Amino acid sequence: MRAPRADTPLARRPAALGLGSNEGDREAHLRAGLALLEASGRVRVLRVSPFLVTDPLGGPPQGPFLNGAAWVETDLDPRGLLDLCKSVERAEGRAPGPRWGPRPLDLDILLFGDLQVREADLEIPHPRLLERPFALEPLAAIAPDALHPLLGRTIGEIWRERAGLSLAR
Repeated sequence: MRAPRADTPLARRPAALGLGSNEGDREAHLRAGLALLEASGRVRVLRVSPFLVTDPLGGPPQGPFLNGAAWVETDLDPRGLLDLCKSVERAEGRAPGPRWGPRPLDLDILLFGDLQVREADLEIPHPRLLERPFALEPLAAIAPDALHPLLGRTIGEIWRERAGLSLAR
């Protein structure tokens, strides 16, 4: 069996991204970030959730966030997707600052297919996904049947339970 050529695209894999902004024209930053991901040729945006206005959690005093989620396909591996997301954040004006501080664009990898990754600067599924309604609700809106690889349950089931809408009795 021959190895694929370097210019042969890899198979596309599904991933879920969390989106956030609380500086400037928040919606414009989110939409520009999605457009830059697509313009890379390495990510195809399949679905985008409605955006939610949410209060910041932790960090210094700051304005409210606009949050959402995107369901994408990518031929990148998780590290490559993280690197692309960080470059898109910088392109939208994000600069180093305080942890959980204000930012024009925040892109988080929430899920990457059924992969589990545990590295110093990359954890998939996102380690705080289940604690963050501002990420879980938008993800449930666009990918309710996506499986959480650690729990073996769908995002929709998890959201209904977290929102107090569990059908289990």
